[in-house]
Amino acid sequence: MLTYLQVPDEASGNLFLGLGILVLVCLGVGIATGWYFLAGLPAFFLLIYLTFVDFRAVFFLLLACLPLSTEIQLPNGFGTDLPTEPLMIGLMLVYGLYVIQHGRQMDSRFVRHPISLLLILHVAWVLITTITSELLLVSVKFSLAKIWYVTVFYFLAGGILRKQRDVRTYFWVIFIPLMFTVLVTLVRHSTYNFSFRDVHRVLHPFQRNHVNYAATMALFFPVVWLAVAWYRRWSLRWWILVGSIAVLVLAIYLSYTRAAYIAVMMAFGAYLIIRLRLMKVVLAGGLLVAVIGVGYMVQDNTYLDYAPNYDRTVSHYQFDNLLEATAKGEDISTMERVYRWVAGFHMFRDKPAFGYGPGNFVNFYRPYTVTSFTTYVSDNKEQSGIHSYYLLVLVEQGVLGLILFLTLSFYVLIRGEEIYHRARDAGRRRIVLMVLLSTVVIDAFLIINDLVETDKVGAFFFLAMAILVNQDLENGKAD
Repeated sequence: MLTYLQVPDEASGNLFLGLGILVLVCLGVGIATGWYFLAGLPAFFLLIYLTFVDFRAVFFLLLACLPLSTEIQLPNGFGTDLPTEPLMIGLMLVYGLYVIQHGRQMDSRFVRHPISLLLILHVAWVLITTITSELLLVSVKFSLAKIWYVTVFYFLAGGILRKQRDVRTYFWVIFIPLMFTVLVTLVRHSTYNFSFRDVHRVLHPFQRNHVNYAATMALFFPVVWLAVAWYRRWSLRWWILVGSIAVLVLAIYLSYTRAAYIAVMMAFGAYLIIRLRLMKVVLAGGLLVAVIGVGYMVQDNTYLDYAPNYDRTVSHYQFDNLLEATAKGEDISTMERVYRWVAGFHMFRDKPAFGYGPGNFVNFYRPYTVTSFTTYVSDNKEQSGIHSYYLLVLVEQGVLGLILFLTLSFYVLIRGEEIYHRARDAGRRRIVLMVLLSTVVIDAFLIINDLVETDKVGAFFFLAMAILVNQDLENGKAD
């Protein structure tokens, strides 16, 4: 199991002594000057020390920070998530040193697993399309973020989250801060009578918007549901988890996010599909329906018949009105998505091989928009994306990029179903089901959202794959 870099005992002792001196100096200077922020410096250096001495602890600290992180906007249109992104970068660098130092002793089966190889191919193509990008700097930043996400939440996680007890630790480390953010949000929301119009006001600093908030809860909902079986009925932890399920159901409903409702229902459907070994059939059917649907829309420009009425397509502040408007194609958020999807398809036709480069949709989509799909918010200066990750990959990475990502996503579900049925241990089957259903929720969100590049969702996308591969390897040992 990955835990630490090799540090000589004498050096470790000197580091600890130095840290103690630093604590005293910082406290003294802070009190003498009134710069009390200096008292926090030892904690920062302690974190660096722990990263080298026991980065397993820092990895779990990173997981605990995922529900609590906040997005910070930087100059020149860039942004970062604090404290998660600096922790990711630090862990990636330390893990790189660990691999250099211990590479020959590490278990290569994880890297050679088909899911790992497909993920590596996906990242490799991201790097290739970065080289051919229309805006190199934007794509380089995107690719660097992709690398540290995959390195930390897949490869490093794969070395730590091996056994069932590790997965339980993973669960509680995320569950506690997640429920804290949910309860805080619900309390704040109650001061506005849980109104749909005011849901955005109560999310800061934990979430960017109600979609991210709902996605985080929805992807973890099946994990909590299945974790109940870990504990004896009527025990304290059993009651905590059962109560949390009720809280999550309420919070998901009050997030007023249509995608979350559908994704959770799809997770329940996926449970039956996995149990009945129907994953291949369902995925093939879904892909066929998608191809037929797209073919119908592009034939003779049929999609133009679905252009919205500009005057009637408006924002709605009552959720019931929103649902009715969605069905009629008169909801502003839905039709603004369609506006960008249409532009995305035109962009793909212009650059089908390599796309525009990772992260570049917002920089190039304007000339490809179709006037008849314009809504009154289309000219806003906000930098939101295409609102469909699959289409985003097609536009930014070309047709091969989409094929690789779909192959990875489909294979995870198909192989996961096989792992579930091969597992002889009930606990392992439960863990496999947890991560599979969580993945289904994420995949469902990606149809009408682009969330893989966010720490609130993307981290769990790769963590689920890492846990799944380890359970597959454990099956192999049992066989």
